[in-house]
Amino acid sequence: MSISRRARRKVDFRPHLDYCIVALILGSTLGFPQLEKPTTSPINMAEQPTAANTTSSPPKLSVLRPEDDLPLLEVAEEEDEEDFSPTDSALGSTGTQSYATSLLSEVRNYKYENGRRYHSYREGQCVLPNDEQEQDREDLLHHVRNLHFSGDLFHAPIPEDVENVFDIGTGTDTHPNARVIGTDLSPIQPAWVPPNLEFFVDDVEADWTFKRDYFDFIRACDLAGSIADWPKLLRQAYSHMKPGGWLELSDFEMEHFSDDDTLDLAPSLGEWFRLLIEASSRFNRPMKVAADHQRNMIDAGFTDVKEKIYKFPMGPWAKEKRLKEAGRFHREVMVMSLESYALALCTRVLGWSPVEVAVFLASVRNELRDPRVHIYGKFHVVWGRRPVE
Repeated sequence: MSISRRARRKVDFRPHLDYCIVALILGSTLGFPQLEKPTTSPINMAEQPTAANTTSSPPKLSVLRPEDDLPLLEVAEEEDEEDFSPTDSALGSTGTQSYATSLLSEVRNYKYENGRRYHSYREGQCVLPNDEQEQDREDLLHHVRNLHFSGDLFHAPIPEDVENVFDIGTGTDTHPNARVIGTDLSPIQPAWVPPNLEFFVDDVEADWTFKRDYFDFIRACDLAGSIADWPKLLRQAYSHMKPGGWLELSDFEMEHFSDDDTLDLAPSLGEWFRLLIEASSRFNRPMKVAADHQRNMIDAGFTDVKEKIYKFPMGPWAKEKRLKEAGRFHREVMVMSLESYALALCTRVLGWSPVEVAVFLASVRNELRDPRVHIYGKFHVVWGRRPVE
């Protein structure tokens, strides 16, 4: 079950994977935080420690974290550096665009800033753009995940006869009899959709207006950096889900890893992650949340909570053919992600100029393209069930 939220894509119902543009992403505070002083610019950066959140002693988890059991990724003897284009035919062709859903005109009055287009609904609460370039990035990221998961779009064991789905990032074709509700901040969904699919421009961090005990399955992908109050979001998901229904969360860790000690070859990439963690924390929508999903779901009352962590290579260096192909695409996703994630946060929150951001990102791109660098990201998928009462 999957849908694309882009109006210009052909209708193969691919999921949009950008956590910022889904409607779950927004809180109710419209202004940016007042900062005492800007973070050091990329031309003269200095390390600045960030405070870690502390929590009370948690109850025993229902499952053990699988992270220590992840296998080492082997590096191929010769890396395949063939020419690559983000518009590879494997992603499918584009289609006609029109938007048939009834929406207020102001949600289409997009905002433009530093050469990128941003949403206007709940203006200022989302730091990712919603333009064509960003939609291309999301399509490519979906392709990467398809390669890793062999086309499976969720892990929760939902039944074939599922009725009501709240899909904060995908949609429906695997379960054609389910009613699927999708939410988004921007009206850029496909023109043609199945009759069982409905789109809403809405703020999922506000109080939900859906019926209680209604959904069989709620799925939220890539919301890191988009949610101010995760406990509230999970409480609402719990109360609007049928007893026995499933919730699934999935996000990348905001960090890079290596199994052959090549992290030192990519210091600017490490700084990029650090800056995003710092800025998103100041923005009150932290990006470093993937490792907390399991604990938060258990605290919200979900049972049978399970977690699976995947290694996503950034580059075609992996020995396994499938991972090599996925890594080639994922590196391009990362190159496209650098500006998408950093531009608004660095200029709005950290006080950098667009030129300073551009200079810094150039060094990060060079590291991502370095064939000596064998790094990967970790993708967390967590799912759990509301107890049958």
